[in-house]
Amino acid sequence: MKFADALTYLDEHASYEKTGRVESPSTDKIERLLAVLGDPQTDYRVVHVTGTNGKGSTTQIITRLLMSHGLKVGTYSSPHLENIAERIQVDCENVDEQDFADAVAAVADAEGISGVRPSYFEIVTAAAFRHFSDSAVDVAVVEVGMLGRWDATNVVRPDVSVITNIALDHTEFAGPTVEHIAREKAGIIKECAVAVVGEPRRDLWPLFDAEPNAGVLHRGEDFDVIDNHLALGGRQLHIRTARADYTDLFLALHGAHQGLNASAALVAVEEFFGTALDHEVVSEAFANVTMPGRFEVVGHQPLVILDGAHNAAGADVCAQVFFDDFDPVGRRILVVGALSGRDVGETLAALRADDFDVVICTTAPSPRAVPGDSVAAAARALGCDDVSTVATVEQACDRALADATAEDAVLIAGSLYVVGAARTHLRRVLP
Repeated sequence: MKFADALTYLDEHASYEKTGRVESPSTDKIERLLAVLGDPQTDYRVVHVTGTNGKGSTTQIITRLLMSHGLKVGTYSSPHLENIAERIQVDCENVDEQDFADAVAAVADAEGISGVRPSYFEIVTAAAFRHFSDSAVDVAVVEVGMLGRWDATNVVRPDVSVITNIALDHTEFAGPTVEHIAREKAGIIKECAVAVVGEPRRDLWPLFDAEPNAGVLHRGEDFDVIDNHLALGGRQLHIRTARADYTDLFLALHGAHQGLNASAALVAVEEFFGTALDHEVVSEAFANVTMPGRFEVVGHQPLVILDGAHNAAGADVCAQVFFDDFDPVGRRILVVGALSGRDVGETLAALRADDFDVVICTTAPSPRAVPGDSVAAAARALGCDDVSTVATVEQACDRALADATAEDAVLIAGSLYVVGAARTHLRRVLP
């Protein structure tokens, strides 16, 4: 099987990205699929990560911390920005396209034997676990796709389970309240795992504590961020854990929220090793973290920033970083698209779209995209003045760059699909 054949095979299977629907909650299909493959997910230790926002960044920070200790680390995340091979990494390097195809081919063979019809995400998850086994990784850092309890990744037996935070998202599957969301995410906690919970709301803590566990550590009680301030190119942090005080840490990510993610990641790796970590090793790891598409600066003069903020909580954080940390001196230009399943007006309000001088709306490259005209209508209803609609993300980026002066700032946000398309295009057109 070649890479193109693997993509064709995947496209023949049901995908939430296409339909906006998931089948009845169950891990039965992927369990049967993995059994045929020899249960590769048991061949290495695992750190399992979920959360409404921040799980991708936390996953990357954990990966860097483990690598800094000399371990070979597999990382599984979703969705991808530009190439599906991004979802499967070993030591922060994307899987080779042919290796990706080989892993998918093994899953395709297993499908025929198992008698199940897996989804797109189940296939890629099984392929990742197979590739990590073939690559002889020491540990896999596995990011949940959606919620947690019934996610395809929830077949692992982790050493550490990490929950970054809780906010309203995917309510159509979990339920209408943050309590429903918390309960579903708590499902990744296992009796074999220490749980690291970054969510500070104490009224939600009993939902995490109630799951069978090997211990639960809560931000605000067992660990915390003592200092978290703006620094050139990132954040300067002081993190206190139950095992140590880590002072004067530089994290190469933008936004105060990344300091919170870093604290959960640091505690997770402490618990993985069962000891405090060397300060210099932590400093090295934090300084080397990258997170494409999460407040990623891709251009200067004008300033061009990509952020995949796709729900109200993520959009609020994005706006805080853009307006407060960066505080652009020129005009503020927003390029925005959205996916169905969320309140577009609510997301735009959280992004503070009405504080931008120009809002350029577009249609995300996804079957679940909200039409650009509908995004524009929501922007006008919010009170935005200079609103236009452009058919594609690429054309929207070109419009923004043509309108911008060297002193202006362009924020491209609303969906990782928008950010992914923009990232590919901007690589070609920006100096």
